[in-house]
Amino acid sequence: MDLTIHTTSLPHDDPDASLVFYRDVLGFEVRSDVGQGAMRWITVGPPNQPETCILLAPPAADPGVTDDERRTITEMMAKGTYGWIMLATPDLDGVFEKVQAADAEVVQEPTRQPYGVRDCAFRDPAGNMVRIQETDGSAGKG
Repeated sequence: MDLTIHTTSLPHDDPDASLVFYRDVLGFEVRSDVGQGAMRWITVGPPNQPETCILLAPPAADPGVTDDERRTITEMMAKGTYGWIMLATPDLDGVFEKVQAADAEVVQEPTRQPYGVRDCAFRDPAGNMVRIQETDGSAGKG
């Protein structure tokens, strides 16, 4: 089998704030932006990885989601336990400084974890956990 990750999804409750975070702070390019108001689906991704996308989507927009499920999703987003993503960079300290300067909520400063990874964590405007791991710079090269 030959599989790749094409798109993963994260919820948003403020598309404009999410767009600023992922485009202006993290440097992702906007691949598409459809819909209006809070009902916008925005696809972003790293400029050097055109085949990999993050879909920023309104939560519970599916007509099959019940009112109870909508309440649960809203509560989980408020706690930051609904959506999360792990990113990687060879310049963890530089990325941390840039994201922190943008007033993103810092969850964890750059730290060496007991299992060997050095990473940090933020919450995006919707409360999603964004963990950023340090790489040696060779990931994705070759």
